[in-house]
Amino acid sequence: MHSIVVSQNGGSEVLALSDSPEPTCGADEIRVDVAAAGVNFIDIYQREGLYSIPLPYTPGLEGAGIVSAVGSQVTRFQPGDRVAWCGHLGSYAQQVSLRADMAVHVPPTLSLESAAGMMLQGLTAHYLVTSVYDVKAGDWALVHAAAGGVGLLLCQMISARGATVIGTVSTEAKADAANRAGASHVIRYDTEDVPTRVRELTEGRGVNVVYDGVGQATFQGSLHSLSPRGTLALFGQASGPVTAFDPQILNQLGSLVLTRPSLTHFTATPEELQWRADEVLGAVASGELTFTLSGTYPLEDAARAHDDLGSRKTSGKLLLIP
Repeated sequence: MHSIVVSQNGGSEVLALSDSPEPTCGADEIRVDVAAAGVNFIDIYQREGLYSIPLPYTPGLEGAGIVSAVGSQVTRFQPGDRVAWCGHLGSYAQQVSLRADMAVHVPPTLSLESAAGMMLQGLTAHYLVTSVYDVKAGDWALVHAAAGGVGLLLCQMISARGATVIGTVSTEAKADAANRAGASHVIRYDTEDVPTRVRELTEGRGVNVVYDGVGQATFQGSLHSLSPRGTLALFGQASGPVTAFDPQILNQLGSLVLTRPSLTHFTATPEELQWRADEVLGAVASGELTFTLSGTYPLEDAARAHDDLGSRKTSGKLLLIP
């Protein structure tokens, strides 16, 4: 089978198409023919070495496909089932084997491409608005990169809960996308000062929560956009990691809460994973939540997909089709 293999850390050129053996299927595992694999910023961090992964490895943490074999201890799945997963490294491949408790059933009315694209970003948005900060009607939320994959989902989920979304974007096209997804206000961070504009929109109060997947470039502005006792959910670092800072600033700005969450810790059990997946995939299948596909790429074009995502020129989800 074909897979993408990273033998050394570096730029997108290290993503090499390789012939690999068909994966074996352990007693507690399922083997899946991959229909689509999601492309995410964490894949770039791992490729660059920012997040350390033993070399060589096959990237990709989410996907969807058809079960082709099941292990002797597996009872939840059988060959032919449509499944999706996240958190399993190795999804940039034509086949994967993974523990059965890391997979979920895909609703029959939902495409495998949509399921693959919703797992990591959809479940991330879900835990951010339900568990990291439980968004309520009347809240104000600032969403950075509001036209990105997670950003568009956050706009939808937050507005559906009756809260007001302020999104930050870099182009008018992305502003339109954020508005369509539920952002009531959009700030062009390339031409406007974000904290100043947030204070204007909130009549000086600031927002209850900031969802920041950008990191270094937005961190200080995120802190200064919060109301007293507000929460900053720093869930990514697309612009690079946040440098060391004095935590006393959290007190000075109003007893702020800073958290650096990870999806792994919010899908820690099969039951929690299934709950989040049921809500997210079910909402997409019913039309309550819109999945935005920005582009699909053949497996051999993984480097181009990484370059397009890393340039922040895309709006929505990128998928590899093995």
